[in-house]
Amino acid sequence: MQLTHAANTHVGMVRSGNEDALHAEADAARGIYIVADGMGGHAAGEVASAMAIELISGHVRGSAGQEVGALGPVLTEAVREANRAIYQRTLAEPDKQGMGTTATTLVVGQGQWIIGHVGDSRIYLLREGQLTQVTRDHSYVQEQVDAGYLTPEQAKYHPFSNVITRCVGVAQDVVPDVLKGELRPGDVFLLATDGLTGMVDDPVLLRILTTRPSPGPMVDAMIREANRGGGVDNITAIVVKIIAP
Repeated sequence: MQLTHAANTHVGMVRSGNEDALHAEADAARGIYIVADGMGGHAAGEVASAMAIELISGHVRGSAGQEVGALGPVLTEAVREANRAIYQRTLAEPDKQGMGTTATTLVVGQGQWIIGHVGDSRIYLLREGQLTQVTRDHSYVQEQVDAGYLTPEQAKYHPFSNVITRCVGVAQDVVPDVLKGELRPGDVFLLATDGLTGMVDDPVLLRILTTRPSPGPMVDAMIREANRGGGVDNITAIVVKIIAP
């Protein structure tokens, strides 16, 4: 497998700390990519996202040798393990009560991709000039859109747009969405927290992904665009380009 990737995170223009975390690694067999957006006071969100990244990446790394398309149970258990660890820490440490995190994971290799997803961080796929949001937000406004009570445009500016309905660490258990598909040469994946997608519309993301020459400039341009729009939240982006599956 041949691919190239770039990843970066930025505190934004408003917040003093960064509660986002990311993981990006690849070898000749596969790539493992994760974004996590923590929540909770007293830096607890930063703790939750870092724990999720460490535990999920370690669990997935331990599955080396398994077929990528068959990693659904591995991703599910990785998220559930991270959930248990974070939840137990909220019980043991009063200052961590209420902390949690999104966790969105992409594994690519052997001509396949697979995703484990909890929360409102997103994965997009750019293929043949079309940008598609692969994951579905676990959020209040997305539920309202699905029910027909809000339009996507209304949801974007709704006062509860940051309320998520599923996250890692807040309840005793959580089950991720698992999605999978086939890779094609030229595929470009974007993993992003809502500090990016809440500030930069999909048409602008598409323009950046199709006009920049490689993942590094793509990531840099998206972070600049989010900060130019106000940078009201932490911003994290990973871009993965498949050269040959």
